[in-house]
Amino acid sequence: MRLRICGLLNSTDRLDFAVVRDTLSVSDATLSKHVKTLADAGHVTISKSASANRTDARRVTWLSLSPTGRSAFAAHIRALQDIAGSRT
Repeated sequence: MRLRICGLLNSTDRLDFAVVRDTLSVSDATLSKHVKTLADAGHVTISKSASANRTDARRVTWLSLSPTGRSAFAAHIRALQDIAGSRT
C-alpha cells in the first residue's frame, strides 16, 4: 500500500487525500494509517488548506512526497528493476 501511495504522489506535486483514497479504493482509516507511517519516516508531507469550492469550514488535506520520499521511492524502484532484471 505504501509503495502505491508513493507511486501516486511521485507523479505530481500534491494530491488531495480523498483523491488518493478513491484511487486506491481504501477507507479513510486505512489510508490515514499508512500516510502517518510515511509521514513519520519523513517520506510524505501533509498540509491542510481551505477549499475555494467549499462553503463550510472544512479543510482539504493535501499529501506530497517529500524530497527524501522521492529519493527513497526512486531507489526502491531501481532495486525492484535490478531484481526483475529489467535495467540495462
